[in-house]
Amino acid sequence: MRFDLQVIATWIEPGSRVLDLGCRTGSLLAHLTEQKSILGTGIEIDEEAAGQAIAKGLSVIHGDIYEEIEDYPDNAFDYVILSQALMQVLDPETLIREMLRVGRLGVVSFPNFTHYKNRLQMLFTGRAPMSKELPYEWYNTPNIRVIPIIDFRRFCRHLGVPIVKEVAISTHHHDELGKVITFLPNLFATFGIFMLGQGK
Repeated sequence: MRFDLQVIATWIEPGSRVLDLGCRTGSLLAHLTEQKSILGTGIEIDEEAAGQAIAKGLSVIHGDIYEEIEDYPDNAFDYVILSQALMQVLDPETLIREMLRVGRLGVVSFPNFTHYKNRLQMLFTGRAPMSKELPYEWYNTPNIRVIPIIDFRRFCRHLGVPIVKEVAISTHHHDELGKVITFLPNLFATFGIFMLGQGK
């Protein structure tokens, strides 16, 4: 399981109700179900990935997260997770508000665009950066957002959403190994992970 998902898994209380948005093949849901006895549901737009998750015996809906999340009542879940998908979200503000409507807590992870290697690549080549975390050219990327950790904190303040917990990590895109970054995370971390609470 990816290192960012391992970190997220440590934040989830046993027996919780969990909604995983963009759950792919359900590796996090499967782990949490087995290790923490959670009641989990996933939403995945990719039909093949959703099929693989369902084949594992997981409760996964094949559909669009914007449409499917609207069907859930307020506070239906303890945690709503959006891991490494915020970069591809058309309307982050609406989705984060929906996550915190249906869930008591929201958990978000994303690649940190201002990692020093990206900065150096832009400085020395003058080109849009490419890395293992952002492995696409500007013209074929599914990502429509670039997200620095420091800007995500500002975004949360703008929304009036409290940050309950945050950690910055250094790991490659799908690696199982990584480390926590505490010194200058906006410069040295490849990913940010945030737990968000419901605003007042």
